[in-house]
Amino acid sequence: MARKQNHRYSQGMGTLKRVFKVESTTQLVIVFVVFGITGSLSVVISDPLIALAGISTDTLNHLLYWPLRIIGMLLVYQVILVGVGALFGQFAYFWRIEKRMLGRFGIRFDRSKDHSEA
Repeated sequence: MARKQNHRYSQGMGTLKRVFKVESTTQLVIVFVVFGITGSLSVVISDPLIALAGISTDTLNHLLYWPLRIIGMLLVYQVILVGVGALFGQFAYFWRIEKRMLGRFGIRFDRSKDHSEA
């Protein structure tokens, strides 16, 4: 029974490593920790930034406040992700993820294609 559970654990860890494109279980744990810290920190930091911009539930309707608050959190998240990842020694990994996320918004960082076509 224990052998069967260990096999399932190994399969699950292998799947997670493939999905997150990491090399080791240690790197996978670091990735999870960085994502957790970044998510929490983006919520905490975005609150005073939104207030500094004069956006609050007192000045705006809730239907406007919450979308703006979520956009603020997403913007802060993008910046913090690379910074926290760098603190954990995973800058290259999180920069690759960041470029992919920004690419979905139409922002590209691959300049080599632009120079080769000119």
